[in-house]
Amino acid sequence: MKQYRYFDLVMVAFVAVLLISNIASNKFVELGPFKYDAGTLLFPLSYIFGDILTEVYGYRRSRRVIWAGFGAAVLMAVVLWLVTTLPIPTDQGPQPQSEAFNQGLASTPFIVLGSLVAYFAGAFSNSFILARLKVATAGRWLWSRTIGSTLVGEAIDTLLFVGIAFGLGGVLLGSPMEAGFLWTIIVSNYIFKVGVEVLLTPLTYAVVGFLKRTENEDYYDKHTNFNPFALSATD
Repeated sequence: MKQYRYFDLVMVAFVAVLLISNIASNKFVELGPFKYDAGTLLFPLSYIFGDILTEVYGYRRSRRVIWAGFGAAVLMAVVLWLVTTLPIPTDQGPQPQSEAFNQGLASTPFIVLGSLVAYFAGAFSNSFILARLKVATAGRWLWSRTIGSTLVGEAIDTLLFVGIAFGLGGVLLGSPMEAGFLWTIIVSNYIFKVGVEVLLTPLTYAVVGFLKRTENEDYYDKHTNFNPFALSATD
């Protein structure tokens, strides 16, 4: 298998963005007329990394990175669930910091569940569309692939994530959110995510160009098995 100089760094950055976004999504923030879960401020970078991975290294290697992120997110969810359900020592007196920790991360399992389901559908849709468009356009018009795939992938991702993490999660936790607020979050998140992709397109061009030159790779998925469950990088 061909060895790459920067593939592992892009992979680590992708997984870090995914995990940090999941934790940050426990808080809502307001920016101008829009309301977001705070993870949205960082999460769009995961789609940019996904675009870069697919454009340079191909769908098959991007698929392995997506699954690596899933595995890390599942591990994080299990650990956080465990530490928030274990009892707090009673012989040490009140521990407001522990109670605040548990309360702050109470919704994290639903956020991770929503993230896993949403990113599975959204990330693979994004990667598949970009890979197919690259072949169809013979590698021209990178902007059309990154933005076009993001329009579809982020729409799927945002609807599923907000619906599961905050809609279903709120109901099961006994604090359901109003439908109007949920739709505000969905619209705000989608506009912000797509906007970041568009604004950072010049940076995407620069990174993609650098990696293609230094890695001596510009993969075209002409005979790729697009099954998202096939983990081989060489099938």
